[in-house]
Amino acid sequence: MPLALHLLAVAVFAMGTSEFMLAGLLPGIAADLGVSAGTAGLLTSGFAVGMVVGAPLMAALARNRPGRSSLLVFVLVFLAAHVVGALTGDFAVLLATRVVAALANAGFLAVAVSTAAGLVPPDAKGRALSVLLGGTTVATVAGVPGGALLGALLGWRATFWAVALLCLPAALGVLRGIPAPRPGGAAAPDLRRELAELRRPRLLLMMLLGALVNAATFGTLTFFALVVTGPAALGPLWVSVALVLFGLGSFAGVTAAGRLSDRRPGLVLAAGGPLLLLGWITLATSAGEPYALLPLAFVQGALSFAVGSTLITRVLYESPGAPAMSGSYATAALNLGAVAGPLVAAPTLGTGLAAVGPVWTSAALTAAALLLTALSARVFTGKAAPRPAPN
Repeated sequence: MPLALHLLAVAVFAMGTSEFMLAGLLPGIAADLGVSAGTAGLLTSGFAVGMVVGAPLMAALARNRPGRSSLLVFVLVFLAAHVVGALTGDFAVLLATRVVAALANAGFLAVAVSTAAGLVPPDAKGRALSVLLGGTTVATVAGVPGGALLGALLGWRATFWAVALLCLPAALGVLRGIPAPRPGGAAAPDLRRELAELRRPRLLLMMLLGALVNAATFGTLTFFALVVTGPAALGPLWVSVALVLFGLGSFAGVTAAGRLSDRRPGLVLAAGGPLLLLGWITLATSAGEPYALLPLAFVQGALSFAVGSTLITRVLYESPGAPAMSGSYATAALNLGAVAGPLVAAPTLGTGLAAVGPVWTSAALTAAALLLTALSARVFTGKAAPRPAPN
């Protein structure tokens, strides 16, 4: 894989750390800025909204600009948002910086996915995507726990400064690693033609399946601490252990899938999908057993990201007529799942299922994806999307 891909993954690591770090910082932010914990939670909601809206919007705005300059602008805006966030004493300003950071994050990821696909041969998009998503999985393993520790030792503002500093090597990587556009290069395809790709049944199906699997992933991951400290009756320190195991599994899963999703995606989906469902059911029924819970954290991380990243890779393959917007379609599917999963899972906490309610929700979402796959067998067995004719 080209060095440029790994340099882009550094930026994805910084942005992934920022996306997930608030879970451990909200109490400190609430106390420092004089707001309630519920109000501080709006920071997470604001970031989520910015991610969902930002992917297609930022990709559309950047489509006529060279990929390198767009990526650099997004990184610098992301950096500036964290500097302002670290300095402000006003909650409204901090909330605004989170929305701006999310827009930059979504725009960067959408353009980076399309750029990554153009840096590798046409049949290596899955491996390219696995490198980028590897930045996100490393963030869950190292960045988020590290940010939480830094916040506990030096305050939440220190974590914002650390994310801003991580953007500097990311910006340098974009400048040094992404090729400059050639003079007189091909013009971007018409936006209406790119949006017309969304009429492809296979593309829409892959986006929906990817969103369902990602919703299942984040439906449990968001509330996993409640399972660890509730049914499993483990101490708070074990929450970090479980999350690190999930992160290690997700890195292993996305890496393995990157080597299979280009040539044998059907194998990953046919084997991984049912195993993923079985894993959620097993986790829900054995959550009170720590010796089962901790290994399952690793297994479910691996299966979730293996199946999810393979489906997102298919989004790229099924949108050949949208070279500038395909990355935003893939990113939108990921973000919709990340937002919808916790929203669907949260109400189950108040039922008799209690802490394992979100896990059963993940099982239901995965089952829905498998059922939709079975009902759409003709779409899967049909011909792949044809390559667009050269202009």
